Formats: sequence, structure tokens, C-alpha cells
Amino acid sequence: MSSSNRKSVGFVSLGCPKALVDSERILTQLKIDGYDIVPSYEGAELVVVNTCGFIDSAIEESLDAIGEALQEHGKVVVTGCLGARREIIEQAHPSVLAVTGPQAYEEVMQAVHQYVPAPQMQRHDPFIDLVPAQGVKLTPKHYAYLKISEGCNHNCSFCIIPSMRGKLRSRDVGDVLGEAERLVDSGVKELLVISQDTSAYGVDLKYRTGFWGGRPVKASMLELARALGSLGAWVRLHYVYPYPHVDEIIPLMADGLILPYLDIPFQHASPRILKLMRRPAAREKVLARIRSWREQCPDLTLRSTFIVGFPGETNEEFVELLDFLEEAEIDRAGCFIYSPVAGAAANDLPDHVPADIARDREETFMEVQAAVSARRLARFVGRELEVLVDDVEDNQILARSQADAPEIDGQVIIAGRDDSQPGELIRVRVEASDEHDLFARRL
Repeated sequence: MSSSNRKSVGFVSLGCPKALVDSERILTQLKIDGYDIVPSYEGAELVVVNTCGFIDSAIEESLDAIGEALQEHGKVVVTGCLGARREIIEQAHPSVLAVTGPQAYEEVMQAVHQYVPAPQMQRHDPFIDLVPAQGVKLTPKHYAYLKISEGCNHNCSFCIIPSMRGKLRSRDVGDVLGEAERLVDSGVKELLVISQDTSAYGVDLKYRTGFWGGRPVKASMLELARALGSLGAWVRLHYVYPYPHVDEIIPLMADGLILPYLDIPFQHASPRILKLMRRPAAREKVLARIRSWREQCPDLTLRSTFIVGFPGETNEEFVELLDFLEEAEIDRAGCFIYSPVAGAAANDLPDHVPADIARDREETFMEVQAAVSARRLARFVGRELEVLVDDVEDNQILARSQADAPEIDGQVIIAGRDDSQPGELIRVRVEASDEHDLFARRL
């Protein structure tokens, strides 16, 4: 069949890395089913919008994206987290063709087939439509997100993820490792492990043993991390809930098997606020664990997220959070102003913080965090590091160290340019630092 007769689909992907992986899976299936993926509304016969619905600003962004697709094109299928709240979409945009929830891959494909049928003769021909073994990826070729589970068993009062994505459902350990191996074989240099709750991996499977390459592997975070580390790529752990068994991961980092990097969403430091959030509230134990982790692995980088302006948060409790940032020396931190989410238990709590006070707290938080980050980054000045090149510009190379996740952390900025290519690992000497980035020269 000539390319002029092929069916084409446009795609809009919103939300977090977990939603990005959902988009990659849908795009892979579209390619397998013989559809062309096009970058504009004009060339598409139908548009799929993968939405986010976690907080009000994300809902607004998703509704705006749907509205734009309807205005520019007209034939729109909606999927993703906001799709779990169908009534919001249908009230705002009643002309959408179909609405599906997160991970509803088959339903999305059914809708696409219904409104833009793919003739049988257009079905995927592996000799013509070369879908790579690792699937279609939306990230640069040198790093990829590896989703190990769906859903979450926690009931944090500010969150509705379990109602949208369901309870924890871990992937088979052999399937995860097989995908990781294919990614590394395709040239991926960094695997970013993601889920709603990475440290709970395997709980629902009762840590049953699976098989990879003919050898048994237990479905647990520790054994999965150990196996991933054997592939020779950087392995970075995200969304790690601070269970006690996270301590077992630190020796793997100290030995260089996986990156010395933990993304743990602590959310707050005040025991009372944490209890209202339905989060672990043992501040002193957390600080003791962090000290122990850094004794074992001095270069450990801690990334976290925090919420300010949570209902009932007093100024004293906010100061307690700032003190925690300083004492724990959190390397990288994101700060979010509390936002009511329809269906979240926290909405019913008393004493909501006025918006102007919450904004002031966010600004103060980021000022304190910038100072902490600057102190932590200064320790790299004078050291040699291995860095991963992300981009090469006219007069500089943009790379990342093991302490920097893509998109959310800082960079290593290398003056001048040479024959370095994105995805290449190179050696540099750090000459300066600020609150976000390192500045280096190539060795």
C-alpha cells in the first residue's frame, strides 16, 4: 500500500513519566497496527490526547489540550488519568469520540479502529514498518523510563491516584528485565525506574520468583535493582516510598551497581501534618536513616517533593519543614502548593491555608532549598566525574552527572564543543558550581 493511502494518527501526551510510558505503549501499538504517527493536526485523521488529572492545574491543561485538538481537528479520543473522571471531560467537551481511563490500551485501540479503520492490507508488515524491539519511545535515544508496576496501595489524603490507577499491580520480573535488556541493546545508556510506588514492587506478587535469561530472579525491588545493575547502564530509582527495606538498596549504590540516587517523596516533616497526610511520620528515624545511608554511600543524592500550605499547616510546622531540609541536606527538591483535588480526603480538613501565605511559603522553601543545593553541589568542585551527554550546542556541551535526572535536576555545562555526541559517556573535571548546575571542562 502506498504511503498516501495509509491511515494517520496525531498524538498529544501530557503528565508525568508514568503517563509518558503509557503514551509510548499506545504509539507502539498504533505502529504495529499499521498507522502512521504524524506531528500535526493537519496530517492526522484522528487525534489521541493522553491526559493528566492529578491536580486542578493538570486538569485545566488537559481540558485545554482537548479543546485545542477539537478546534483544530475535530476527531478526538481521550485517554489517561483524567479519563477516569469521564464526566468532567464530557461536560467540557461533549463532542469527543471516546473517553478511556489510564492503561486502557485496548479500549484506545478499539476507538481508533472504530473511527479510523485500518484496512487489512495495511496491517503491520515487519519487513516494511520497522517497529524497534524496544517499542516507540518519546525520550531521547540514550535514556528511557522503565515502568515496573501500576497503581498504589496507599491512601494519602491529598491524592486520588488509587481511584484513577487502582491498587498495586507489579509486572512480572522477567518481563521487566526483558524490556530493560532490549532497551540497553538498542543503545539506551540510562534506565529510569518508575512506578507509583517503586519500593513496593512485588508485594502483590508475594515476591514470587520469575525467570530471566534462564535464571531465577525474585520479584522484589532489591533483586530487580541488582539484576538491572548487571546490564551495564545507569539505573536510577524514582518514586521510592521510605519503607525499611530501602536500606538494603544502599550497598548496591556504594558498590556502583546502580546510581547513588534516591527519589523519595517525603512530602513534609511535621509529624502532625504527615499524619493528616496519612504518610510516615517518624522524622528522627528518617534523619537517622539518611545519616546511615550517607555513611555507607557518601555521594548519595536525595531528591524529594514537598507540599506547603497543607490544610492546618501552622507557621511553626512550616519552619519545622525548613529545618528538615537543612538537617537532611536534601540535594534536589520540588515544592508544590497544596491544591484541593476532587475526591481527596484532605479537602474536608479544616483550616485551609490562605493562598497568599501558601505562595510566600513556597518562595521561602525554594530559597532555603537553593542554598542547601548550592552547598551540596560545591563538594564536586575539583573532582573528576563521568557524565552523560544530553545535547551539544554551538559553544557548549550539556551533560548530566549521576546526581542529575533528566528534566527535573541540574546539568553539567561544559564550555566549548568537540566531537561528543548525545548518549556518550565522557570524563570531565568540575571547575565551578551554583545552586543548580556544575560547570566543567572535558578531560
